Amino acid sequence: MLVVALSGIGAARVPGAGMCIPLLMQCGSGQPSPAPSQGPRPSPAPVAPLPGKIGLPPAPGSGTPPAPAIGVPDDGAPTFTLPAAQLGGSSISISGLHSVTVVTVPLANGTRTTALKIVADGVTVKDFLLDVRKATGPALVTDATTMQLTGNVQVYLDSLTASLLDGTALTLLANTPPPGDELPPTMLRVTLGLVGVTANSIAFSAPHQSLN
Repeated sequence: MLVVALSGIGAARVPGAGMCIPLLMQCGSGQPSPAPSQGPRPSPAPVAPLPGKIGLPPAPGSGTPPAPAIGVPDDGAPTFTLPAAQLGGSSISISGLHSVTVVTVPLANGTRTTALKIVADGVTVKDFLLDVRKATGPALVTDATTMQLTGNVQVYLDSLTASLLDGTALTLLANTPPPGDELPPTMLRVTLGLVGVTANSIAFSAPHQSLN
């Protein structure tokens, strides 16, 4: 099992290191370098992108302005980049859920974007798969048997789709208010539009990375 400190999943600005992805790289004052691969393995299929990206610039010639950010500014959030990464798993478990709110977070280009913020004591994703890519170019795909976030977990999403234990479908987007009652502690076949995460620590079981 691999255990590392976590300052933010997703692309975040790090002084002296440019843009760094702490989930995938060792962030520090030096040049970030990808974590070593554990040998050749078949590349997992990327998670399909979800609709509902918030704050993305319009396509050239479309004439459609980006959707305005809504929500309360989160002054303690890191600086992130878009598009959001795609995180998938067979299930996600949330322990010690404190709140689900709509906030805005800063982006590296100086603007802000809307995010659905989940605050909890712990989050566990089974059959973890993270697809990080730009609009064009290769994608860095990370998979693991289990990914576990522990301590002061703050997850920033632009979308969430999942199935509940009774088979009911659940879909949330960052530009819509969260449900009045709290999220269920366990969801199945989950896909997240992951803007970023902060937590005290993160642990992976059998992690592997590939550049596709």
